[in-house]
Amino acid sequence: MLNLIAASAFFVLIHLLISGTRVRDRLVGRIGEGPYMGLFAALSIVGLVWLALAFGQARGGPENEPYWSVGPASRNIQMLIQLLAVTLIVIGLSTRNPTSVRQEGVIERPDAAQGILRVTRHPFLWGVALWALGHLVVNGDRASLILFGSLLILAVSGTASIDAKRKRALGPAWDSFAARTSNVPFAAIVEGRQRLIWSEIGVWRILAAVAVYLVLVLAHPHFTGVPALAG
Repeated sequence: MLNLIAASAFFVLIHLLISGTRVRDRLVGRIGEGPYMGLFAALSIVGLVWLALAFGQARGGPENEPYWSVGPASRNIQMLIQLLAVTLIVIGLSTRNPTSVRQEGVIERPDAAQGILRVTRHPFLWGVALWALGHLVVNGDRASLILFGSLLILAVSGTASIDAKRKRALGPAWDSFAARTSNVPFAAIVEGRQRLIWSEIGVWRILAAVAVYLVLVLAHPHFTGVPALAG
């Protein structure tokens, strides 16, 4: 279990204490954007592999105590949460977004705040947060709490971290973009700063998300050993 705690701490801290802070700015100033991105990508891959191996080890260990269990109804509700999560992730990854890696230039476009960005400027991270939250609900063991809890904290705090990083780098252009969008999903729409236009999101993105979701459901028992569907 200590190995999983260490892996989770490593993965979370390299993002929160390096990627989203002025430490990143200083590193880029010293070694350049390209080398920094390569180094950080390598550290992230190492962290993910370490997390996966440590979770597999801890999951079958004697210290992995269950704190709660859920029934079929809760697991089926979890499937709906995962559908929404995957939809946000797929749409987020396929939408040009000034909060994404090396897409800062999008902020200069007049249509920068459109599509899913009218809902939230961090669709990918909120999708990951929902994914982690859903898995927390149906996995009440200690190892799952550490893994999915860490990823949930990272996803939610990462939205604020990226906002601060982009504000430092983009200045007034970011302020204008942020004024037209929101971090919290639907907040800008509720406040009257935005309106939802479904046609901008694209039917193809939604269909692609459903396809990815179905593949993940079918593949789930093969790469995790646990069926996604109750029963």
